[in-house]
Amino acid sequence: MSDLSLIVKAYDVRGTVPDQLNETVAEALGTAFAENVGGDRIVVARDMRESGVGLVAAFIRGANAAGTDVIDTGLGSTDLLYYASGSLNLPGAMFTASHNPARYNGLKLCRAGARPIGQDSGLVEIRDRAQAILDGSAPSPASKRGDVQQRDMLADYAAHLRTLVDLSGIRPLKVVVDAGNGMAGYTVPAVLDPAILPLTIVPLYFELDGSFPNHEANPLEPANLVDLQAAVREHGADLGLAFDGDADRCFAVDERGDAVSPSAITALVATRELAKHPGSTIIHNVITSRAVPEIIAEHGGTAVRTRVGHSIIKAEMARTGAIFGGEHSAHYYFRDFWFADTGMLAAMHLLAALGGQPTPLSEFAAEYERYVASGEINSTVDDQAARIADVEKAFADRDGVTLDHLDGLTLMFADGSWANLRPSNTEPLLRLNVEAATSAGMAQLRDEILEIVRA
Repeated sequence: MSDLSLIVKAYDVRGTVPDQLNETVAEALGTAFAENVGGDRIVVARDMRESGVGLVAAFIRGANAAGTDVIDTGLGSTDLLYYASGSLNLPGAMFTASHNPARYNGLKLCRAGARPIGQDSGLVEIRDRAQAILDGSAPSPASKRGDVQQRDMLADYAAHLRTLVDLSGIRPLKVVVDAGNGMAGYTVPAVLDPAILPLTIVPLYFELDGSFPNHEANPLEPANLVDLQAAVREHGADLGLAFDGDADRCFAVDERGDAVSPSAITALVATRELAKHPGSTIIHNVITSRAVPEIIAEHGGTAVRTRVGHSIIKAEMARTGAIFGGEHSAHYYFRDFWFADTGMLAAMHLLAALGGQPTPLSEFAAEYERYVASGEINSTVDDQAARIADVEKAFADRDGVTLDHLDGLTLMFADGSWANLRPSNTEPLLRLNVEAATSAGMAQLRDEILEIVRA
């Protein structure tokens, strides 16, 4: 018997196929989703994983059994699904396990208009209803079974993004793109079309292959950027872009092959959005660089700090009317894109900014990188709460230290350095991020906290 509590996470569904996530489970989730979101139609898409074909078909059967019609867009990135949900004003389901290894698959769900569904906004109810179906509670019979319509939305998605960022007048740029055998290999040629834009695209691993034969489609891991960095230097490119498996996150490297911080990209895009919408609100999470709120304020915006996680960011953007939100994990959210995240649109902003001035990316990005960051460091622990408490006790009485618990534990120091320690939602891990003005200061603070966490 499947236990859905093992695969329904805080923001989505993620599990191994077929032992945790299979067609029986997908069909139950399809029925539960259709019953929960209401309405008479939903839209679905999937990434390139082989298991997705059968899982999507089963999910559609479940939705149809509840009397709901389904628009099946076939292959797509997660932000293509958000485009479909937003433009059609329909609830959506995206089958993807994002950057996870090949044995995984999963589901990202949204309401009409790409509004998020997470643990606090309907996902628990969908899980419980699907579990009841799996345990033998038959769905209520629909008066009329739903049907299925196939619709290719790639061209419409690409055209829509090009209305949001104009790349036609930039200087010519050579761009290496590492799709990691994921969905960017499908979407990049349509969006960044060299036939209509002044771009030369050097493709890396554009072949759709859910077995990820070259490297994992997780650019957050430095090892997965090595091929991109080498290709940028080899081809004398202006920059490199790397996407994760479902192409909703985008990472960048400069012309030297050095990584550009997602916090720097957040600050850059924020300045561009504030130029269009002066005085607006920008969302950033607790682990973005403190340069982000500084730069937002310098450009007349209001920075709002929030917890990590896409459903949290989207809800906060909707509450505050924010025009943009950025996370240090390279998720970027746009009011003009139904408050949803799209790595492709962030990449287009970067290309427009770089191509609109003459300096190389290494110099240009330096304006937005003011401090030294540790990157996210994971530690396996037996008791997350106890270790966080140990760190808090060690620092609480020190002069000039301020604590907050918005997301895990954040320590803020009088010299501007900070550290955030927060538990993983799905694994026995603590995640540490540290930032300081100097490499030595960052390393000292990092090592002191890790010594406590790993004692």
